[in-house]
Amino acid sequence: MSSIPLSAYLLLALILFCIGLYGVLTKRNTVIVLISAELMLNAANINFVAFSKYGVNPNITGQIFSLFAIAIAAAEVAVGLAILMALYRNRRTVNVDEMDTMKQ
Repeated sequence: MSSIPLSAYLLLALILFCIGLYGVLTKRNTVIVLISAELMLNAANINFVAFSKYGVNPNITGQIFSLFAIAIAAAEVAVGLAILMALYRNRRTVNVDEMDTMKQ
């Protein structure tokens, strides 16, 4: 039974990270920016798992780091969406450019 090479995992993670980076840097909608940041974190998780399987000393350390990163990402999304809903109630917009509450 053949195994998927490490380069395939790294290529997938690179593509996901680039898509997420593009979304974070170019989109104005805050929800899209949060989703793009999550995509970038998932790319890092793929790298953790791939290197834990194909590394010099294969063990489950990368998988454990990946689980912690997923838990932290879930907490980040919950807090981010709560802040976003509070800002939407005050500003009636989800555009990043128009969220300048702290500037005044």
